Amino acid sequence: MMNSSRLGRDFYIRDVLEVAPGLIGKSLVVRFPGGSYGKFSIIEVEAYRGEEDRACHAFKGRTKRTEIMYAEGGHVYVYFVYGMYWMLNIVTSTVNEPQAILIRGVDGFTGPGRLTRGLGIDGGFYGEDLASSGRIWIENTGENPGYITTPRIGIAYAGAPWTGKPWRFIIK
Repeated sequence: MMNSSRLGRDFYIRDVLEVAPGLIGKSLVVRFPGGSYGKFSIIEVEAYRGEEDRACHAFKGRTKRTEIMYAEGGHVYVYFVYGMYWMLNIVTSTVNEPQAILIRGVDGFTGPGRLTRGLGIDGGFYGEDLASSGRIWIENTGENPGYITTPRIGIAYAGAPWTGKPWRFIIK
């Protein structure tokens, strides 16, 4: 199911605030155990913009957990929260500019924990290269649906001005 509409590296090596709204309406493609594929329209994302962003995991610097965020854009960053959920993130920007986009929802799965559970995404996807992977990638649908922006969710710990940044993008 390799497809020429797969997004290439150039899409991801831009600033997270350019890439995040550009993901709305694109298709997340996942290969399931057994070899079948699922295609899911991305409907909600949140942007996290580097070491200066107090809500971003990179705020505390480079760690074993965040190492992939320092790679070039187009890699998968997954992490485990609340002892039960994997969170799917897409790394953006250039080497040593740690930015990422949390995929919060796709058609059929709203909420980042439900999304990863439903699609079988876990820690084994950490570091996967969306530009060449045979089991996860994003495709251009040719559509550019409208979206709204709101502040990000669940980041009260970051304080102002980070809690008010309109860096959550939701399909209209």
